[in-house]
Amino acid sequence: MAKENISIVPVERIVQNIMLIRGQKVILDADLAALYDVETRVLNQAVKRNKERFPADFMFRLTKKEKDEVVTNCDYLGKLKFSPNLPYVFTEHGAIMAASVLNSKKAVEVSVFIVRAFVKLRQMLAPYKEIMKKVEQLEMKLQTHDKRIIAIVNTIKFLMPPDESEPKKPFGFYSKKNTAEK
Repeated sequence: MAKENISIVPVERIVQNIMLIRGQKVILDADLAALYDVETRVLNQAVKRNKERFPADFMFRLTKKEKDEVVTNCDYLGKLKFSPNLPYVFTEHGAIMAASVLNSKKAVEVSVFIVRAFVKLRQMLAPYKEIMKKVEQLEMKLQTHDKRIIAIVNTIKFLMPPDESEPKKPFGFYSKKNTAEK
């Protein structure tokens, strides 16, 4: 009988844990540890023992402000709110590298699903990139049109005769009697 491809962790669950921080798609150390079925402390110890495998584009530590924002936006991270430690986050490559330093069968199996989750997220976002590109093109056109319209309006104003809101005074000689009546 052929072995079925049964997902250990649903890709959708992994996708829900992926966040956008500093312009990168990342997953929190606690979420990654849960997926790999280890304690967060164990994951972070393995990472610290293999620091050279985790450059800044694989993993970075959140700032206090970023941590507060993540806790505010993700209800399930309430316990992180009171932790004195700033969490690490892992990019796709960092999550795979973490599986290699954990060196457990579960970690290797789950890493495949993590890669699939990141790929699925990229596929989901691809159409939006095209839409954003078109919106940016429209904005550029509108800016050009706005500048042209402003130039046309300014030219029309320049060509128009001056505003005659005050009646012109007749020119010539006046007697004191005529000016007193006015």
